[in-house]
Amino acid sequence: MTDDKPVVAIPSDDPPQCQGSPWIDRLRQRAEVRLFADRPEDFSEQLERVRDAVAIINSRSYVQWPREAIEQLPNLGMITVCGIGTDSIDLAATKERGVVVSNIPGKTAPVVAEHSFAMMWAIAKRLSWYMDTMREGMWTKMDGVLLAGKTVGIIGTGNIGAEMARLCRAVGMNVIAWTFHPTDERANAMGIEFVELDELLARSDVVSIHLRQTPETHHMLGERELALMKPGALLVNVARGPIVDEIAMISALNSGHLGGAALDVFEEEPLPADHPLLLCEHVTLTPHIADMTPEGLELLNQGVVENTLAFLDGKPQNIVNP
Repeated sequence: MTDDKPVVAIPSDDPPQCQGSPWIDRLRQRAEVRLFADRPEDFSEQLERVRDAVAIINSRSYVQWPREAIEQLPNLGMITVCGIGTDSIDLAATKERGVVVSNIPGKTAPVVAEHSFAMMWAIAKRLSWYMDTMREGMWTKMDGVLLAGKTVGIIGTGNIGAEMARLCRAVGMNVIAWTFHPTDERANAMGIEFVELDELLARSDVVSIHLRQTPETHHMLGERELALMKPGALLVNVARGPIVDEIAMISALNSGHLGGAALDVFEEEPLPADHPLLLCEHVTLTPHIADMTPEGLELLNQGVVENTLAFLDGKPQNIVNP
């Protein structure tokens, strides 16, 4: 602690997320905020940046907190992620050590769903393909996909999935969905039909993924599941890359079984320059930026500051490792 203020560390804010935010200025009224705008060179430097911290704001998921790190930080009481996913943190280790882990559920759902919706349209209308061919001096045409009247299958019906369903219904799409815990009340509230996963894959013209990354969802869509999809169906993923088996997906794209894929997330991030996905013809790719609008960034900054202040007040919120 410095000047009787607890230390809150932001160990790596690259690319910028928290820098310059008025919410971080508000947090400085209660805590000494140590914000690092670059990436640590190694694990040792990462630990040193948070050595005295009682709370960590993990603004970038590439900064990982395995058991080895948690056990070397005796002052640590909380980690809050700048989003929903907590796959960068060993939840079992934090629970054993009494370290609260918080996330930000729902705040940026409209922002992320809008990006997912845009990605679906981009791949349906072959926008990336047209731009690539026109840059090569060609003036050629191919069929796009009329989305009105088609069936979209939503995998995961949390805040983002529910908003994606609303947007799809608004343009005349039929919406079916799968979730781990379906209820009639949820189906009625969303105006959708819950079905089994295999049925969703077989019926959908577009499959849109909105799940957390957990051991249970790792490679949930593999070779068998992708083969169940309609020939020419489209796949949209703005959730987490490892939910889809990339090797199987690339094979399905190259064979023509999948009509296209719109992806904001990947099994390895950043995506290597020689990754085979970049050679696939009908893909639309963005670099994990679904919530990256000025409005979305500030909603996330508000969320992590509110989580941190609640912890400092002894009333932690949005806990994912109770």
